[in-house]
Amino acid sequence: MSIIDEVIELKKARRAVILAHNYQRGEVQDIADYVGDSFGLSQKAVDCEAEVIVFCGVDFMAESAAILNPDKIVLNPAPEAGCPMARMITAADVKMLKNKYPGAEVVCYVNSSAEVKAESDVCCTSSNAVKVVNSLKGDEAIFVPDRNLAHYAQKFTSKRIHAWQGYCPTHHLITAGDVLVAKMEHPGAEVIVHPECRPEVVDMADGVFSTDGMIKYAKNTGKDLIIGTESGIIHRLMKENPGIRYYPLSPYAVCPNMKMNSLETVRDSLRYMKTRIVIPENIRTRAKKALDRMLEVGR
Repeated sequence: MSIIDEVIELKKARRAVILAHNYQRGEVQDIADYVGDSFGLSQKAVDCEAEVIVFCGVDFMAESAAILNPDKIVLNPAPEAGCPMARMITAADVKMLKNKYPGAEVVCYVNSSAEVKAESDVCCTSSNAVKVVNSLKGDEAIFVPDRNLAHYAQKFTSKRIHAWQGYCPTHHLITAGDVLVAKMEHPGAEVIVHPECRPEVVDMADGVFSTDGMIKYAKNTGKDLIIGTESGIIHRLMKENPGIRYYPLSPYAVCPNMKMNSLETVRDSLRYMKTRIVIPENIRTRAKKALDRMLEVGR
């Protein structure tokens, strides 16, 4: 029996659903029931009727699924797969910011720990960060932990944003020089980038999208695309929209943590029901309020 057949058999026996982020290895995306960005997968985690959720991503994603689904078993096949940006801020840091900027609501990018979410007023994703900030009642917002996403949101709001200085190392590797070289090497191709990229890269792009936004954009353009985000998304782009060519904006835009899942880790997770994510209830209920508010705002 092949590993894929084992996964299918185990998934049926466990009444499980497999969720995979757009940055996962191609073979992991191919065995998933749903592939998407953090917002779309958060919604799927809530809406699915499975008893077990196998979340193929990095640690904060599985945590978010566990926060939103206390009655379901949430498994992280690669618990060692962390998010460097999420680890750039702690709950104590958020408390410090709230003391520094009293009255400002805390907008927390989902790329953060459960403890940080619990200290926040509302979460956001890259696809709805602007909408979330503009939904706030006050004139000021504390935005954690991504300074680049905060800078992008600031362009589309009159509210004053106080940004924490975290960032995604993978996206931060992409430079303005990469954009210039890519445009020279692929004339006629459009450059689309993720808002986690540096501000100067965002300013040079033809479009700025979340990963699912990139998927949708690719379906409606007849032009070749230069992709400014983690390279794993190109597998899905080629699979769903094979009529155009895709070029990575940087050959170094690879998140090693996102690649820790494999067919073997997914199979073993289902076989041995590991590693289960359990969030302390006093943290989970507070973090859920921030995530629920994000889902209410929508994309």
